[in-house]
Amino acid sequence: MRPLAGTVGGRQWQRAAQVPCGRSIRWRHHLRRLLLVLLFWSVSHSSGFAHEVTPTIADFEISGDQLTMDLRINAEAFVAGIDLDGMVDTDTAIQAQDYDDLRALGPDELAPMVQLFAEDWLQSLQVEARGDIAMEVTAIEIPEPGDIALPRSTLLRLSGVIPEGARGLKLGWPKGSGGVVLRQNGVEGPYTGYLQGGETTPTIPLSGGLAQTPSEAFIDYIPVGYTHILPKGLDHILFVLGLFFFSTRLRPLIWQISAFTVAHTITLALGALGLVQINPAIVEPLIAGSIVFVAVENIFARKLHSWRTLVIFGFGLLHGLGFASVLGEFGLPDAQFLPALLGFNVGVELGQLTVVGAAYALLGFWFWRHPKYRGRVAIPASFTIALIGGYWCVERLFL
Repeated sequence: MRPLAGTVGGRQWQRAAQVPCGRSIRWRHHLRRLLLVLLFWSVSHSSGFAHEVTPTIADFEISGDQLTMDLRINAEAFVAGIDLDGMVDTDTAIQAQDYDDLRALGPDELAPMVQLFAEDWLQSLQVEARGDIAMEVTAIEIPEPGDIALPRSTLLRLSGVIPEGARGLKLGWPKGSGGVVLRQNGVEGPYTGYLQGGETTPTIPLSGGLAQTPSEAFIDYIPVGYTHILPKGLDHILFVLGLFFFSTRLRPLIWQISAFTVAHTITLALGALGLVQINPAIVEPLIAGSIVFVAVENIFARKLHSWRTLVIFGFGLLHGLGFASVLGEFGLPDAQFLPALLGFNVGVELGQLTVVGAAYALLGFWFWRHPKYRGRVAIPASFTIALIGGYWCVERLFL
């Protein structure tokens, strides 16, 4: 299109037709690609808890000279040969199809495979008490397949003989086995610890007395809460992004994040204490619905009303129940319940702040003051988030 030209006060002027500049076209193109990637990645990882990697729970106790260790494991992941170190979702493993096939097997079919795996795996499990302790499998309890869209927890019971005169033991968790929550039972001041594959415990007194200090429990549970947001908590990430895209002003964001934080802290504590328990089959679709709500309202609302803050507070109560269900999978140390709970919650908050900080660094810092930020960034992003949340809601209710 030719430039527009004319004469004013004897001076000639010309004005280029309003054509989007190359930079504007490029960043909008990149934004569309980013939103499409987010959409397809979210849908492809939308199986809820189905393939999420959870830590092994190891409870051990000593009676006389007998060491008994009960492991709650995701047997299908181990049997499939998946390297669980750093693994978030088994769908990303090359053995994903093997995992799904094993998940559909009944106990009688899977048990021999678990036995063979355990016999080989025990060679790399290090248990020492005045020398190596040979552990052997004494029981395998595999639940019925049930809902194969959910992970199954298999009990693998091990036993070994403690040498005479031993006062402490050390455990080395095999590489490739992912995380393990190790809990000592039957003593005063029991040891509780969290190991990654390839790590070893300190020497654990057999009579107890190596309980975590409050500061140790607090610090240990910060990364547990953080990783529940990044990278595992995609639904929580999208909810926080929904809050971020509501307004270009800082005050509405602070009000929303504060309401959400206070609310989920309340139900996280109540859920962890066992005072409030709601079936995840009810909570999860509602969490997906909360994502849809905040995203859709971003499209139609421009001003923060008090009722939106109250609604977000209510949604925070739901998300807190979701956080509590994660703690329910491996529990909190009885002796340091409160510090561990606070550490987990701090980890969650740090994860949320990381999400907001990353969003601001990538988009807010550069485009918040752009006059077309809302139309070209906030609304398309909110629309994409609403689509993902809607898909999850339908999936969790009907699929």
